[in-house]
Amino acid sequence: MKQLRILFFSMALALVSMAANAQGQKGNTETVQIKTSAVCSMCKNTLEKAMAYEKGVKSSNLDVKSKVLTVVFDTRKTNTDNVLKAVTKAGYDANELPADARAYNRLDDCCKKEAGDH
Repeated sequence: MKQLRILFFSMALALVSMAANAQGQKGNTETVQIKTSAVCSMCKNTLEKAMAYEKGVKSSNLDVKSKVLTVVFDTRKTNTDNVLKAVTKAGYDANELPADARAYNRLDDCCKKEAGDH
């Protein structure tokens, strides 16, 4: 009987700790929306792929029509400034920050601002 109580207590303790851990993880994420200079579906692929390689980024989605990139990230591993810099390093403007010139020049012609929306 004593072993059964110990087993039950251990299982209950494990469940409580898993629930607390899950709640803690939700509190460590932040969502940021970034106005970009993206113009097409290739830009969408490029930006979302770049965000996938960025430490701490959990998900990203570019709405090509509005040019807004929504990024969900873990605040323990990165911050908004790092996410903005990652967008510029991919060759795109991020809010008021201009795109990195070298990265911008490497973009396909259809992805450059001058190409316009298409």
